[in-house]
Amino acid sequence: MTFDKGSLILVDYTAKVKDSEEVFDTTIEEDAKKFSIHEQNVKYQPKLVSIGEVSYPVLKGLDEALAKTAVGDKLTVEVTPDKGFGERDSGKVRMIPIRKLGEDAEKVSVGDTIEVDNKRGIIRFIGSGRVQIDYNHRYAGKTILFDVNVIKSLDSPTDKVDGILKNRLPVEDSKISFDLKDKEVSITIPEEILRADGLQIMKHFIQLDIFKFVPTLEKVNFVETHINKQTQEKKPETKEKAPEQKAA
Repeated sequence: MTFDKGSLILVDYTAKVKDSEEVFDTTIEEDAKKFSIHEQNVKYQPKLVSIGEVSYPVLKGLDEALAKTAVGDKLTVEVTPDKGFGERDSGKVRMIPIRKLGEDAEKVSVGDTIEVDNKRGIIRFIGSGRVQIDYNHRYAGKTILFDVNVIKSLDSPTDKVDGILKNRLPVEDSKISFDLKDKEVSITIPEEILRADGLQIMKHFIQLDIFKFVPTLEKVNFVETHINKQTQEKKPETKEKAPEQKAA
């Protein structure tokens, strides 16, 4: 069995640079800790991939390999630069006066990523009042190895909505709730992100993805419940009256 274009699947993977064995990305928290790349705020979970689509993309070489797999497959995929992070371009390496970095000039060191002229680059050299910045991707020109485990294919509307919400909402999975009936889905927005700056953008992409991958649905509702905190404050306790006793 292979996956058709537009299929939604869940995969676990750990990625490393072939020539240096440097592990730089993983969906598995245990591996992140093992290879010292663990980040506290990252939500470690299987990656949602849309085969041949831009909604939930991976590198082209990995995408092409995943299209030929089936659920349960475990494999190592080798992705060359032309289907990965691209070839290195010497024209993207610039030498600039270090004073152009302003206050950051005293703080940076070789290997740091910095933004200059609205472009992010890596510092390759510092000296003689100048700094060399490489605007190529950090792994441009590198062959990447992905150790992949194909976990699940999201085929039903319920599985697809669940996968999209787990990918788009920055909360624990246990706090994600939705009700899917006929041609309509109602999604409960977790209280902790009701005031998040990017909530409207999240909702926009969620509804776009749901309509794209579950075309039978006609309505997406977002349910927001705002609680009046003042009424939740502890009220003064009232003493209960002792029951009256009947005269003997």
